[in-house]
Amino acid sequence: MTYFFKAAARQWRCSLIASVAAATFAVSTSALADFSRLSQLQEKGFSISAEARLLDTNMPALLGSINPERQMSPASVTKAYMAAALLNRFGPQHRFTSQLVSSGIIDNGILRGDLVFDGGGDPGLTTENLWRLVQRLQMAGVNEVDGALVVSQWRFGPVNCITNDRCNALSRVTNAYSAPLTSAGVNFGSWCVNVAPSSIPGEPARTALCDSQLPLIDIDNQVITRPANSGTEISAVRVTDERGDVMRLTGQISTNARAQDVYRGAGDAAEETAQILLGMLNQAGIHVRDPWRVTSTQPLSSAARLAAVDSQPLQELLLRTMNYSNNYMADVLALNLVETPQAQLRQAGSAIEAYAQQLPGHGPLTLYSGSGLTTENRTSAHGVNVMLEDMYRQSSLFPSFVAAFQSPANGVMRFIRRGSSTFQNNVMLKTGTLNQPFAVRAAAGYFRTASGRWGVFSVFVNGNSNTPYISWSEVLDPLSVDLDTMILAN
Repeated sequence: MTYFFKAAARQWRCSLIASVAAATFAVSTSALADFSRLSQLQEKGFSISAEARLLDTNMPALLGSINPERQMSPASVTKAYMAAALLNRFGPQHRFTSQLVSSGIIDNGILRGDLVFDGGGDPGLTTENLWRLVQRLQMAGVNEVDGALVVSQWRFGPVNCITNDRCNALSRVTNAYSAPLTSAGVNFGSWCVNVAPSSIPGEPARTALCDSQLPLIDIDNQVITRPANSGTEISAVRVTDERGDVMRLTGQISTNARAQDVYRGAGDAAEETAQILLGMLNQAGIHVRDPWRVTSTQPLSSAARLAAVDSQPLQELLLRTMNYSNNYMADVLALNLVETPQAQLRQAGSAIEAYAQQLPGHGPLTLYSGSGLTTENRTSAHGVNVMLEDMYRQSSLFPSFVAAFQSPANGVMRFIRRGSSTFQNNVMLKTGTLNQPFAVRAAAGYFRTASGRWGVFSVFVNGNSNTPYISWSEVLDPLSVDLDTMILAN
């Protein structure tokens, strides 16, 4: 018994010493729990707006700040506003419906009139969804269309380009994220070409569209097959000329390389949908008499639904949009917030502004788009934190919202996998990046402290015409240490 009490006493003394040490550490680290490391970027000429605070108190406790009210470019952190506005408007389970409608009658398998694809603003509509529409059209008894295939983008489209990337992409593009916007788009407004090696070195690679067996666009294939283990380097550009969209491919692919999919934005996303859907109708044996056309006119109220397909729930669309920072999906989703037909990007930005500005204490906000590609977007670190806190306090929406942010330890963006295990496992964030006309590195999100408390943080680092290029490591490395200190001190 004596031994037991002595052992218990030793254990208590050890616990007391550990508690005192922990308290001492907390006090010492608390003094450093600010943005002192991040603030050093100001010495290099960069402007900073930053704020971090705890949420689980009657009065949110400020942990650190640098010019928290300063208006700065948030880049793709804008998508967090977009996600919050959509969840508040539609709810996590909302689905966008795309449908085939017609004012004509079905007479012995023949649709007497135009077949209209009514684009529902689904940013995740794919070829698989179109196949389901075609199958359901057949089940409705349509085997022939005595009219035209009409693609209606009355909700929005064509959407005027207001950024250099999208304006230049109307004639030439080397990426997929600059795809044009429409409520009737498919496959994220991009063409996909599959490139596979020939069996014989020196011969051209084999190419085909990923989503059609038909040659819907020209493929200018200059990719050469090389011997095994020679490496694979493929460059692609989509140009639009008198032939329509053309995919020009150059480079090489090894005989033992796997086939690769190459994505490039279409010249006109609604026209792409018309071409793909018409090809599917033909493959299914549904003959369409007249040429396809695109319209911005809403289908007649008398038009009957022949087939329909729903999008994934909004919470799943947001997960993909936020995790991959998909600009096409973000802007299409934001355009759905505009209630009038023929919506444009500035209207979508205004709809998000209206949501944010009704949040008490938010402050000024300017948004020209929901993606953050528009360099005119401006907000403050404090404003973002007000929005993040409001979503945190909405228990029915918060799980869907926070799930769309990335954990540095498990996120799809490799550049955020930095810092200590504390930063990697206790933080959920959304990043934003711009390089022109000036550098922007932005991050915002949530963290859990060592004692399990919730906090929010927002950080904007903006350069100017005189500041040098800034890498993500130059921002994330000091930020991760600053957040580590705040997390461990609380």
